[in-house]
Amino acid sequence: MGRHDGGPDTAHPARWRLTALLGAVTAALALVFTLSVGWGTSGGTRTPDPGKNSGAGPSALGWGFTHTQYSADLGDDGARQTADRLLSDTPLPQNQHIMGWGADNPEPRPGSYNFTDLDRRVALMRRSGGTPVLTLCCAPDWMKGGGPTTDWSQKSLERAPDPAHYQDFADLAGVIAQRYPDVRHFIVWNELKGFYDDARKRWDYEGYTRLYNLVYAELKKQRKDALVGGPYVVMDSNEPGSASNASTVQGPWGVLDQRSVDVLDYWNQHKAGADFVVVDGSSYTREGSLLIPDEFQATAKFADVTAWLKQTTGLPVWWAEWYVEPPDAQDERKGWPEARRLAVQAVAMTELARAGVATAFYWNPEDRTGTDCAGCLWRPTQQTGGGRSLPMYDLLSRFARYFPPGTGPRTPAVSGPVRALASARATVVVNTQDRWSTATVDGHDLRLSPYEVRWLT
Repeated sequence: MGRHDGGPDTAHPARWRLTALLGAVTAALALVFTLSVGWGTSGGTRTPDPGKNSGAGPSALGWGFTHTQYSADLGDDGARQTADRLLSDTPLPQNQHIMGWGADNPEPRPGSYNFTDLDRRVALMRRSGGTPVLTLCCAPDWMKGGGPTTDWSQKSLERAPDPAHYQDFADLAGVIAQRYPDVRHFIVWNELKGFYDDARKRWDYEGYTRLYNLVYAELKKQRKDALVGGPYVVMDSNEPGSASNASTVQGPWGVLDQRSVDVLDYWNQHKAGADFVVVDGSSYTREGSLLIPDEFQATAKFADVTAWLKQTTGLPVWWAEWYVEPPDAQDERKGWPEARRLAVQAVAMTELARAGVATAFYWNPEDRTGTDCAGCLWRPTQQTGGGRSLPMYDLLSRFARYFPPGTGPRTPAVSGPVRALASARATVVVNTQDRWSTATVDGHDLRLSPYEVRWLT
């Protein structure tokens, strides 16, 4: 899913494509809701506390983004200042990984630390007023069989710590938690990278949960105010009717892979504790990248999976990444016109908001040059004149302003080829057609340009 970048100076970041999914649940129950979604669960399921996962509380950060290899902490001075002003105007939660995605190896040798890059990213988050979040991934080479020299290859970077070094990784997490006392929110690992068991054709969720529990314990030991979540598993799905690893979590968009359910099921039963549950995923299918029934209706998956996660875990739901546009062979998402991309993203975000997501991080695509950065939040700061807002940033910041956690949005009365969502302060209307369309929203007649996203305040 999210591209797994190499070191801060890597010219061509490696791409992460999840090619394997997860394996067999211990029990299931069926619930009916508007889209007739089936629910997988287990003995670890408990009745959710409505106040805990309804969008209120310290784990509900709302709409934000993840920094990737090239971000606004480096580049042209003027461009960085422009980006600083942009990010300060509507402060958003910001997520940064501790190694990779623009951050150097934080502990190249046992007990020898290098936080230069991480300090710079955290400083950017601080001065722009965004709530800082750290994803505890990836692991220094010496924790996975290497030496003091960092191997930034994809194979090395995506390797999990050796079990003998799980505690060492937890200790590093504790050092980081102490170094940044204003960072309260921590995600443990990324997409179970390095935890796939080829022999058993499933994820080693036992190994991941052992690592998670050690990290959780260390963070709580060092910082009583720390909020911790996992397992950051990919919610991959297959097309409707698929019998391959089919779970009971399904909708018109497809069938959630049973092996994804197994990770959540095991982690939920055996975790030492959690303040929120973290996943990522796409609206298209794992095989063939199909958007079913179409690119707009497929986004219902985000609402359905969010509701299932709430029911299964009783925890606030975080989406660390979400994707609506299928990637090409290079894992790039540049095939759609920007207007179409923005419209589908807007509908996906209405689905997440409708389901009561607590936190959602947009994976900010990276670019160093050019004025046409597909899906990017701002123009690259590595060039003169960079740092200015792009359409996706406007969409993200408006959702942060008008649909924060706990809003309780409603679906307006509509007619015509549009999707809409309303809060007490604004209504967003999206034309789902590639042509001019007329529609009525709550009694108001509108004429919308192709794929227009219009805000009525």
